[in-house]
This record gives sequence, structure tokens and C-alpha cells, in this order.
Amino acid sequence: MDHWPHGPLHLVHLPGAYMVTASTLHKQKLFNSASKMDYLGASLLEVMGSFGWKIQAWAAFSNHYHFVGVAPEDPQIAKALGRLHGRTSRELNKMDGVIGRQVWFQYRDNALTYEKSYLARLSYVHRNAAKHGIVNDPTLYRWCSARWFSERATSAQFNTIMNLPIDTVNVEDDF
Repeated sequence: MDHWPHGPLHLVHLPGAYMVTASTLHKQKLFNSASKMDYLGASLLEVMGSFGWKIQAWAAFSNHYHFVGVAPEDPQIAKALGRLHGRTSRELNKMDGVIGRQVWFQYRDNALTYEKSYLARLSYVHRNAAKHGIVNDPTLYRWCSARWFSERATSAQFNTIMNLPIDTVNVEDDF
């Protein structure tokens, strides 16, 4: 079957580096409290880790998230994101006292086959909270990997990644 015109083509079938973005239905700001954001961030890391993904950068927001990760031999992206989205939807609906509300809409995955593309997307995800104007210093945004990266990378690694230009990175991110 050719590409379905009403949804993104999913290409994660092989091990390698990928960037994944998912958004809530109609980009509603449903993860609108610290406890909900804490749950989303922790769930993303735990579920993807349980499927063998090595998360390199991540950022979560009230209506979307991004991550850059290295997929294992059998990525199982649809199953992993199905588990993540199911778990977070049920818990969010429980927190809000809502039954049966659809929380997540779709996700997009992009293979990162060139080193320059991979590094630019690492920078993009680490700096996404600043890009959205939430913070000036992305290491101060608690629902992303920028602080973790700043504490573990050498200063040369951190400065190199964080100063890469991201203005030409093509990510659907009109949230």
C-alpha cells in the first residue's frame, strides 16, 4: 500500500538514530501542571527504555514532546509509543476526572542518517524550551534533558552541541 495521505509515514524498522515528535489531539495543552509534566517525562524515559531505546535528548511540553534516541535491533516504535500514549492517556484522564478522552493524536519519526543532522537535532531538542520562549536558558527547564546533558558532557561537548545552528532544522513544531 502506498503512503496513507492523512498521516505521517512511519519508517522506524531498523536500529539507528531517530527523532520522534508526538502531539496531543488538536494540540490541546492537556499536560498543564507540574505533576502531569513530571508523569509525562518519567513515563517517556521509562517506557522507551523498557523497549531498549537509548534516549539521547528529550523535551516534554503541555501539548507535545520530542526525543532523539538510538533504536535497538527491533525498535518496536509503534508498540512502545502505543504503551506510552496509552499509559499517559489513562493517567491524565484519571487526574482530570475524564473518561475516554483521546489525548494523543499522531507521532512523526525521522531517521538521522548523517552526523550533522543527528547533532543538530540533539541541539534542537535540548534547546526546545528556549525556542518556544518558555525559558532563556534551556538547562533551567525541568522537563527536558538540557540540564542532564550540561552535568555529564564535557564543556567542549556541551558548548559544541548547544551552539549548533538549529534555524534550518526541519521539524514540525508549531505548538
